[in-house]
Amino acid sequence: MKRLMSLLALLVIVMLFGCNGSNEGKKGDDGDTEKVTISFASWGLGTKEEQNIERLMIKEFEKKYPNIKVKIVESIPNDKWNDGLAAAASANEMPDVFMLSQIPPGIANDWLLDVTDLARDDEDFAKVPEVVRESATYGDTIYALPAGQQFLGYYVNKDLFNEANLDVPENGVSIDEFVDSVKNITNISKGQVGLNNPLAILDWYPAAVSETLGWYTYTEEGYHLDSTEFINGLNVAKNIVTNNHSYESLTDEQKSNFNGTHPGEVWASGGLGLIWDGTWALSSYEENLDFDYDFIGIPGGRTVVANDYMGISKTTKHAEEAYLFTKWMTFGKEGYLKRIDIATEEGKVLNGVPVTTDKDVLDAYFEIQDLPGIRTAYENIENAVIEPVKAVPGYVHSRWEAPTGVKVKDTPNANIHGILEASVEGEIKIEDYISEMNKLANQKYQEANEAIGQK
Repeated sequence: MKRLMSLLALLVIVMLFGCNGSNEGKKGDDGDTEKVTISFASWGLGTKEEQNIERLMIKEFEKKYPNIKVKIVESIPNDKWNDGLAAAASANEMPDVFMLSQIPPGIANDWLLDVTDLARDDEDFAKVPEVVRESATYGDTIYALPAGQQFLGYYVNKDLFNEANLDVPENGVSIDEFVDSVKNITNISKGQVGLNNPLAILDWYPAAVSETLGWYTYTEEGYHLDSTEFINGLNVAKNIVTNNHSYESLTDEQKSNFNGTHPGEVWASGGLGLIWDGTWALSSYEENLDFDYDFIGIPGGRTVVANDYMGISKTTKHAEEAYLFTKWMTFGKEGYLKRIDIATEEGKVLNGVPVTTDKDVLDAYFEIQDLPGIRTAYENIENAVIEPVKAVPGYVHSRWEAPTGVKVKDTPNANIHGILEASVEGEIKIEDYISEMNKLANQKYQEANEAIGQK
């Protein structure tokens, strides 16, 4: 009898323990899996009536995981995203999952859950390009998840070069070949010019000529604007402007030779040899361009990656479900294959390129997107450089907004971007200011690092 009573007691303990496990398999009062609701805020959801691909993805997620309901948060204004998140945090109404306009403010405001343990052993996360995973890692902590991916670089009008009997620049073109292409295709009297605007050269040039420098000379130690690489890049851009090889530096009289009133129109009408743009333009190009074109990225062949990011709220009560949903909507294999299916079946447009190196996903993607240059960009993605505006602390100030105290034209206190632009236009000599600008850029970087607890 004592042995029987002991066995019964053990059975009761096992049953009680089994009822207190994780949400997976947890039963509600009706015997079904317990229902969980997670809230989600994104600027990419459009309207309920539009039923864009993001809303359709949410519906498919709820079908696959019927125990998880996704509540869409509509109260955060797209044009004041951080302010809206701050208001939600103050009211203890932070969405469980939300898009991030930049990661560092989310860390500084203590909005973000540390997702390191959730991501570390995830096979799907391991297939995110390493450079992208690192961009959301601060110290040893992962605070955000990649939510969308774009490639940045140049598109080339192949017909324009072929008609002029010139070699068409391709992915991996050298700096000298790139500059020659811009120069040789320019014929203002015929309404054709090399580039839309050369200012992007300041950002990509250091990474194109150096294995150690990143976008705008960024490394983890800071910026290197006083480097030979940066100054050389600025001089390349300056020469393009001086020689009238870019549309936006032309006079109004010169622009009158072109079909269009802005670079986008001039490109669409066939008057630009190369245009700087992102893969977000692919659907528009496919629908509207009547000439042969390709994506060639930047000289040297490094792939330039620009990402959106999602965060999971530090106050969420459903971290595992929030992570599962985020993965479905972004970098997860199963979710992205479903996204491709939806795009194909519903006639929806895929915005951006997959945030994964998974072969099955890429094969499915390239069945509907056959531009050779995009495939080449994936082949080079392990040597990619990140466009850092959303991930690097203080980048907006270091690159554009920090005031310098220098008068330029009618601006008594020009910001960093104003100084760089004036240098490219030949109004000032960058050598007179670059040392102090480098100190200022690194000061803003250091201040922003300290704000998120990094040294």
